[in-house]
Amino acid sequence: MIARTSLITRILFLLAGFCFTPWASAATPTPMLPTPPAPALPAIVSYTLMDYDTGQIIAAKSENLRRAPASLTKLMTAYLTYQAIQGGTLTAQENIPISNTAWKTGGSSMFVQPNVPANVDQLLHGLLIDSGNDAAVALAEAVGGSQSGFVTLMNDSALRLNLHNTHYSNVDGLPDNNLYTTALDVAKLSRAFIRQFPQVIQITKEKSYTYNGITQRSWNPVLFRDPTVDGLKTGLTDASGYCIDATAIRNGRRLIAVVLGGPSWAGSTNAVEALLDYGYRFFVNHPVYTAGEKVSEISRSDLSPMHIPVGVEQNVDITVPKGRFSSLQRVVEIAPHLQVPMKKGTVVGRLVFLLNGKMLKSVPVVTQTAVEKAGWITQMFHKIRSAL
Repeated sequence: MIARTSLITRILFLLAGFCFTPWASAATPTPMLPTPPAPALPAIVSYTLMDYDTGQIIAAKSENLRRAPASLTKLMTAYLTYQAIQGGTLTAQENIPISNTAWKTGGSSMFVQPNVPANVDQLLHGLLIDSGNDAAVALAEAVGGSQSGFVTLMNDSALRLNLHNTHYSNVDGLPDNNLYTTALDVAKLSRAFIRQFPQVIQITKEKSYTYNGITQRSWNPVLFRDPTVDGLKTGLTDASGYCIDATAIRNGRRLIAVVLGGPSWAGSTNAVEALLDYGYRFFVNHPVYTAGEKVSEISRSDLSPMHIPVGVEQNVDITVPKGRFSSLQRVVEIAPHLQVPMKKGTVVGRLVFLLNGKMLKSVPVVTQTAVEKAGWITQMFHKIRSAL
């Protein structure tokens, strides 16, 4: 009789409100090896070292500090040109009319002329290798109709890529107070560029380019020192200092190193090499989940089904210091107010990876089945079933 009364009391208590079963918690921490200290680069104003595959930041200093980008601006000019080719509004072999404005643009040049043919591919080479301001203007006019129209496209693209501390006011990087970016934003743009248009590396890895009988050496000094480096761009004005956006691939793994405000080409090159060596020596990537894999489940008596599997939509890899993967903690955080019904594949929260209390990465988690609101009879059944 006592047992029967207790069961009835428990059922009545459960009916007073929905039950929710906690289903995600961090693993118990284990002893951790110290993280190797990042290289000291005192002469560099700001820098970012990013793993290309995971998008994680391995090392950074003042990575959100707004700086004059100089010719790093041309990364966005080239990126939008590749988008135009992909969209079919341009072709790589299409000849581009060279305006007097492009011809007379000051600064670094690939030496285009109004009456000498130049196609899109040639202009991209002159833009990325010679750092031609004239090539930047010619491409901007071809893609955007005018420089001002193209600048609008540049800023729209910056918003879509979540470059929160970047603003463009011209297409070539000539000094302007309204032109700025950060080391982090340059790394993010570079990663997006290579992911969408990997063929850009076939240009940026070249050490020289010849157009109209004129051969010019690449502005990227790291290409001549490190055979694993194959891009991307440099920039230099009085305001920017010596800026290098470099990417390297060693043993199949790509890193992106961005240095802003260096004291000289030699100083910035040394900084890039120190960052790359640090990333390759002390950090490694680990696969964690495959696309579609379940990572946890939501248990709620007011939903149908009561137990909802959630997982990741894409493969998940993570960058960690060598020897630290076993210390990684994983926590699934579910949004507090879920709106039902939900289709399969609805984002309901995120999977967070922690190391020594620091978040390394987070990825969305989605429902792996459709979800409906449970009727009151189903809810009662769920609660009774949970109580037994």
